[in-house]
Amino acid sequence: MKKSVLFFVFVVFAMVLASCGGAAPAGNTTSGDTTSGNTTSGDTTSGDTTSGDTASGEPEVCASDEFGCAVIPAGKTVKIGMGAPLTGDYASFGVDISQGAAIAVKDAGTVEGFAFELVAQDTQGAPEGGAAVANKLATDPTVVAIAGHIFSGSTEAAMPIYEKAGIPMMSPSATNPPLTTLGSKVFNRIAFTDAVQGQFAADYLYNKLGFRKIAVLHDGGAYGQGLADVVRQEFTALGGEVVGYEAVTPGETDYTATLSALAAKNPEAVYFGGYVAEGVVLTNNMKQSGLENAVFFGCDGTFGAEFVEKTGANGQGAYAASLIPPESEAKLKFDADYLAAYGVAAGTLSPYTWSGYDAAAVLMAKVKKVAVLGADGSLYIPRGVLVAAVRATNGFTSITGDVTCSEVGECNTAGPTFYVVDNGEWVQAEK
Repeated sequence: MKKSVLFFVFVVFAMVLASCGGAAPAGNTTSGDTTSGNTTSGDTTSGDTTSGDTASGEPEVCASDEFGCAVIPAGKTVKIGMGAPLTGDYASFGVDISQGAAIAVKDAGTVEGFAFELVAQDTQGAPEGGAAVANKLATDPTVVAIAGHIFSGSTEAAMPIYEKAGIPMMSPSATNPPLTTLGSKVFNRIAFTDAVQGQFAADYLYNKLGFRKIAVLHDGGAYGQGLADVVRQEFTALGGEVVGYEAVTPGETDYTATLSALAAKNPEAVYFGGYVAEGVVLTNNMKQSGLENAVFFGCDGTFGAEFVEKTGANGQGAYAASLIPPESEAKLKFDADYLAAYGVAAGTLSPYTWSGYDAAAVLMAKVKKVAVLGADGSLYIPRGVLVAAVRATNGFTSITGDVTCSEVGECNTAGPTFYVVDNGEWVQAEK
């Protein structure tokens, strides 16, 4: 080949290289809800992100932040991620919670003119699905926070991935108590744990209802026995007496033998940790086992329409814990918005509808506190500052109650709401 030809090829090659290097690659985006609307309330904590811009338009705070800044180019959205079961056996949970969060996005409005967007990804409720979704969301530079994950196993698998990326989490429903003992800086939850539910139940039995002798039953499962263990421990610590502690076999249709043995010890109440099927049988059997004057006290696993329908008159006066928050103007507005948007009542698909809203609302309020509009028109969100701001949440007013995070990320201070069956309906019990 002649030198002139070689020179021509070299010039063309150089021009191609120059044309390829002119712009940085765009961030990997995923689809989600893009609704926007009114603003949400938040607490008074905020990060100091008022430092000046560098020559490139990037705020100086980005250079000093442990994780740098999320950069949202003009015209793009600020993404709130969510890992949830959207298909499979537990899809109702993920669909419901994501719909609640979508309403929060609509209410949040904008931050410095940038709209929020909810990006919900399907985990099918499995740990491996949680890790896969976390890896996907963590690689999108416009994802700034995670309203999730939804199930505890999926959450635990995702936590190290978000930890490394400096992306804060606020789970609406991962209740396994050990999650906040793992030393994570990014994981927080708005849902009360099973341990908290047990503590509140024991306190209500002892201090509000005035009982001094109770029996405690459970279904042998991690959830039911875990609740029962806490109630037994806390009720005893308060000065009460647990006169019986027994497991029942799930799926049976008659527990009169177990209940008759307890009746001889004259408990004033029977606490049960487990699910509605066994709760129904126990309640119906109590009336024929010498426990007709004892109160059945269940958990959020026994709460719901099925219990009332299947116990009939036997259910009168029974108690249960619930995630349904007390009535308020904020709850009434949300309930109306949810029904109008989705055609079903809030709480129909899962008990975490309101927590889904609140988890997203807290995160977006914090993004508004720390976000900085750069001289180049991009929105910059210092990731480490946002992580700290979410953990420092204090006195945030939400549908589910006051949100104040402890040093390990336990943010629910309201605990469960207790309901009692009155004339065939669950009504909020006296506080």
